[in-house]
Amino acid sequence: MGLSRQYLRYVPAALFGLLGSAGGNAAMVALGGERGRGVAVAACEHVFVWDLRKGEKVLILKGLKQEARYLCPSPDGLHLAVGYEDGSIRIFSLLNGEANVTFNGHKAAVTAMQYDQLGGRLVSGSKDTDVIVWDVINESGLYRLKGHKDAVTQVLFLKEKNLLVTSGKDTLVKWWDLDTQHCFKTLVGHRTEVWGMALISEEKRLITGTADSELRVWDISYIQEEVKDPDEPESKKSKGSSPVAEKDTEEDETLELDESPEERLLKCSKVGSIMREGRDRVVTLATDRTGKILACHGTDSVLEVFSILSQEEVQKKLEKKMKKAKKKAKKKSEEEEPEGDVELSLQEEIQRVTNIKASAKIKSFDMILSPKGELKVVLLLQNNIIESYLLNLSAQVPQAVRASKISIGGHRSDVRTLAFSSDNIAILSASAESVKIWNRSTLQCIRTMDCEYALCSFFVPGDRQVIVGTKTGKLQLYDLASGSLMETINAHDGAVWSIALSPDQRGFVTGGADKCVKFWEFELVKDESSVQKRLSMKQVRILQLDEDVLCVRYSPNQKLLAVSLLDCTVKIFYTDTLKFFLSLYGHKLPVLCMDISYDGTLIATGSADRNVKIWGLDFGDCHRSLFAHDDSVMYLQFVAKSHLFFTAGKDGKIKQWDADKFEHIQTLEGHHQEVWCLALSPNGDYVVSASHDKSLRLWERTREPLVLEEEREMQREAEYEESVAKEDQPVVAGETQGETGLAGKKTIETIKAAERIMEAIELYREEMVKLKEHKAICKAAGKEVKG
Repeated sequence: MGLSRQYLRYVPAALFGLLGSAGGNAAMVALGGERGRGVAVAACEHVFVWDLRKGEKVLILKGLKQEARYLCPSPDGLHLAVGYEDGSIRIFSLLNGEANVTFNGHKAAVTAMQYDQLGGRLVSGSKDTDVIVWDVINESGLYRLKGHKDAVTQVLFLKEKNLLVTSGKDTLVKWWDLDTQHCFKTLVGHRTEVWGMALISEEKRLITGTADSELRVWDISYIQEEVKDPDEPESKKSKGSSPVAEKDTEEDETLELDESPEERLLKCSKVGSIMREGRDRVVTLATDRTGKILACHGTDSVLEVFSILSQEEVQKKLEKKMKKAKKKAKKKSEEEEPEGDVELSLQEEIQRVTNIKASAKIKSFDMILSPKGELKVVLLLQNNIIESYLLNLSAQVPQAVRASKISIGGHRSDVRTLAFSSDNIAILSASAESVKIWNRSTLQCIRTMDCEYALCSFFVPGDRQVIVGTKTGKLQLYDLASGSLMETINAHDGAVWSIALSPDQRGFVTGGADKCVKFWEFELVKDESSVQKRLSMKQVRILQLDEDVLCVRYSPNQKLLAVSLLDCTVKIFYTDTLKFFLSLYGHKLPVLCMDISYDGTLIATGSADRNVKIWGLDFGDCHRSLFAHDDSVMYLQFVAKSHLFFTAGKDGKIKQWDADKFEHIQTLEGHHQEVWCLALSPNGDYVVSASHDKSLRLWERTREPLVLEEEREMQREAEYEESVAKEDQPVVAGETQGETGLAGKKTIETIKAAERIMEAIELYREEMVKLKEHKAICKAAGKEVKG
């Protein structure tokens, strides 16, 4: 048996084109000792820290495979806790970017996290409905709190007391006593999911945001405090905590589920609500660290900012109101009226400051209030932009001013086409609004040009111009030196789905939704205004077909042209006469992509039916059909000077195949959503791919050989490890599921550790038996000697 064919491994080289994933949140961090200068955002599996002033990426906290979902900076500002899609939590040092601690406890994505005041404990909530409290210093889980029936949306520690408040999509707000680890109170006053929650007024009030435009305000009165201080002056208590309200609460017990009324630690009663301007659900509701400012936003582009009056300010306002009331009473009649009915309304205590209108839908925000009274707000937007605003609260009419915007390093929408320059150095990416040119080695964006909705593109020979085909049927020619649009030609009546450069490099061919294949040639034209000639293109021939054209490709010798049609076939024509040569029939759904090998012997077609078929170009015979992806195959390209090819699928995977042996060589996993397109560098050393997760990824060919048998073995091991971790915990007879549980969960590491402990115990037992035998022999020998 001969040596199996060796392949070279491709490895991930970089992730770029992404500023911040919309699935995560933004968190302000200190940079160089300056608070609020940096912002940490989730970027697929990594976390990027951006310098807001310079607009530069200063730190990458590298993740493993799972997407980062929630970020929470520690109170000292030195660490950042990151919760991932698979439920794991890693704590990174913001000084060197290393992950020191990993917590495994949740079975699904982490949705909320918070540190306690000292930063010693961390609480996390998840989609698996559990809340877990972790000991950060000891690097261990303390306990798991069970009670929510749906995903947890917010978790908050109380500063003064050892209590925890959690809210969930199950419409419940739960209060937990962490000393006894049980839920002592459940607020059931909400009709819809509780999406956000914040504690204000020195933790005497709770604000909840739901699916409507009301922010509900609840008064919290601690029972022990009331016993200690019965003579609290009336004025100190705001409207909600007046004795009348307390009586109402007791009558209104139907709203609350109390496990044991005798042991209650606090009372929680609804005071009223503040109306938001947004009509949809609350997405994020939060206060700044000082608790003076409250802000929230819905699914639109407006952030609503409110100011919360402190106890002293409330007192002053009340006194003013009292004076006014007395004056009015004196005017009306000389008789003195009772003063008890003077109260501040909720709207006066929580005042609307202003609205901040962002340039697109807001996904997350964070804010910081400087001692001078200036509010700095950072917004992570849905379209891959980070904006920061300054708001001067001391001004008469506070107006938000945009301080910075980070947008150059990425597209606003999904990248639908990629291309490599002939020298392997420049990468073109184009989306619905812009064409960007990137330097492959530095990953810097060197040109951004506005375009229409791009679908296909290529570098014109010489790499000085690029041509983009659009959804409206136009061809747009750009000059890279000036970054300007040189010419727009209406090429097709429908979308230009595909474009292919001719091998002689004198022209190209386009295929569109208007059932035409058009042949173009480059030409130099002279404008009236300029002396120099410039590049243009002219249509030479047209091939009319019966169906929409989805993809076109030339054979390397330019004798044949392959055209894939909406009727699921690929038709092959002679280029010179446009006579029909072959029809490749076999796919169940349309062929979305195809490529012809460098020697013109093979054509590989990828279809929406998830299969890739490899055909001979001599007779149109199908060599093999491969089940390639779990969803449509979106892009296919051969590696230069070989019969290896790459496919990209809507299942988020990129796979490499051998067209001679019909083998699957390797899978490049990294993208978290559909991969729309990829491009191979002309020398075959690099692959660049674009996905619906807004990221562009660069993969690099190494010199490391890849042995298929070993690769399969590693794959099987990984699958086994994954299945082991998914197994449920053993059920013990007669044991009921309690409110609390152990924080950890079964992973392959815990199983291996348990096996090592068992081995150590076995070894210990064996050694002890030997030691006993040895002692017995010594004893026997000793007796004999003495005797």
